[in-house]
Amino acid sequence: MAETLFFNALKAAIDEEMARDPTVFVLGEDVGQYGGSYKVTKDLYEKYGELRVLDTPIAENSFTGMAVGAAMTGLRPIIEGMNMGFLLLAFNQIANNAMLRYTSGGNFTMPMVIRGPGGVGRQLGAEHSQRLETYFQAVPGLKMVACSTPYNAKGLLKSAIRDNNPVLFFEHVLLYNLKEDLPSEEYLVPLDKAEVVRRGKDVTILTYSRMRHHVLQAVPQIVKEGFDPEVIDLISLKPLDLETIGESIRKTHRVIIVEEAMKTGGIGAEIIASINDRFFDELDAPVLRLSSQDIPTPYNGTLERLTIVQPPQIVEAVQKMVGLKI
Repeated sequence: MAETLFFNALKAAIDEEMARDPTVFVLGEDVGQYGGSYKVTKDLYEKYGELRVLDTPIAENSFTGMAVGAAMTGLRPIIEGMNMGFLLLAFNQIANNAMLRYTSGGNFTMPMVIRGPGGVGRQLGAEHSQRLETYFQAVPGLKMVACSTPYNAKGLLKSAIRDNNPVLFFEHVLLYNLKEDLPSEEYLVPLDKAEVVRRGKDVTILTYSRMRHHVLQAVPQIVKEGFDPEVIDLISLKPLDLETIGESIRKTHRVIIVEEAMKTGGIGAEIIASINDRFFDELDAPVLRLSSQDIPTPYNGTLERLTIVQPPQIVEAVQKMVGLKI
């Protein structure tokens, strides 16, 4: 075991897969000599050279299209977005051309990973605080993964690189300096499974990405007040691991969703619809959703914090929902 920073866990995953498979390469803005905006590709340029670690112009639509073409010919591109919000400029390539595995009648695979920093940081402004999972959840043919710890970041990225489908890989900008002991031996984490972070019997709390840590900050107070929450990190946003979600609901019969995405059109909305479709008779109360405010993220630090869910709100939500049965 070795203590590893979040961004170094991602770098290790890319390094291991590039060493293992010569078809894997990285492209994006400043990924070469600079090492990426958050140093995830640091030193890889010197190790693998400019043909496998490609600095690109500030032209997201163009280099994403190049990656699509590369994947069609058997390569495995890893796109780094300097900020995931910038990849809105490549929406056409991701939403229309990355699904060629399906529209070509199966003549092509599309092994490409689109990854980079996103979410609400610290005073990065509205343009740098986008939650793209809400934009892309309706696009068929994509997989979406949100890592939340150094352990799952490394294992998930290795699995994403090996997958033959396009994978949107969401990293939160405020998690890059998180530390965790990682195994020295190789491991993979499945792309389609949620993680039961804490087992409990009173209420199921579904969350992902940075909000996992906000939920865990709230848990001690929730327990102190006599409630026993089950915490599930979704990890896979598309497809949802409804088997794990359903198993938990059959035990707790209550669900709270904690997300950083906006409430309107957010991941939570899709989860509620899926729960109502499949597990409505198991619910003892309507699903409660805690989401970000439906406004552009303010630059002001105090206002920024007010737009996203904080631990005291999670405690209050559990009190409101589980307290009904006391």
